[in-house]
Amino acid sequence: MNEMWTILKGVQWTTEFLSRAGSASPRLDAECLLAHALGVRRLELYLRFDQPLVDEERSRFRELIVRRANGEPVAYLTGRKEFYSVTLEVGRGVLVPRSETETLVAEAIEHLRRRRPDLPRDALDLCTGSGAIACALARELADLRVDATELDAEALAFATRNVEQLGLGDRVCVLQGDLDAPLDGGQRYSVIVSNPPYVRADSPDAVESGVLQHEPAIALFGGADGLGVLRRIAALAPARLHEGGIVLLECGSPDQGHAVAAMLEAAGLEDARTGPIDGGPTSLVRAVRGASR
Repeated sequence: MNEMWTILKGVQWTTEFLSRAGSASPRLDAECLLAHALGVRRLELYLRFDQPLVDEERSRFRELIVRRANGEPVAYLTGRKEFYSVTLEVGRGVLVPRSETETLVAEAIEHLRRRRPDLPRDALDLCTGSGAIACALARELADLRVDATELDAEALAFATRNVEQLGLGDRVCVLQGDLDAPLDGGQRYSVIVSNPPYVRADSPDAVESGVLQHEPAIALFGGADGLGVLRRIAALAPARLHEGGIVLLECGSPDQGHAVAAMLEAAGLEDARTGPIDGGPTSLVRAVRGASR
């Protein structure tokens, strides 16, 4: 970076560099990092492509590029992540929300909008992490109340701040504890949602090296078969759902999805179904408690 760099040249060079480093989205990464280094919105770069970068800007940008090339998530470098309809604070100690999880949010919103008239407007988000699902649901549905639980203290701190920063504290309650342990014994919900840890502990190669190196293992690995937390959610779901309520779970491979669907039906839920999310490697599992009129 010795010659004069414009914004366009910086984006082009960094895109090529990150592509060689193995980034799955090098152009987007380059734009997000440069926008962060300049303190502007990403789309503003397109209006300023001919603008030269001063030494201080190039230095900040160079540091971000090196860290990204070493596998650090872009969201950790910028400190934020866009998810569904919200912008979340993220960083080391919390899982970066993925786009595939937005499918789970969309399914939950559709159910809540079309629910039976007698079903309350409430949801339970287990393993909330950054609070992404809970916050997105509450932002989209202005009369929805959400309880969100998280065991890990670091992740819980991010979720709490995100709820506060988004002005959702009156309708989203973040609780520390293991799954439904922080809740009153008789509490039930119209929707239970969760993106729990589901990677097999004996298959770390299934996770990208950058993810494995930087993101919290507690949010990734679900025991020997990857089903440890999902198995427990399936067991508690019937007692936590209103009649006609649904549970929506993100999990891994199609085989894992079918296993989770079988667990939900064995626990007493009905109409358990699973399918891939956007044709990718993850699955969405859905099941109903009783009639879903």
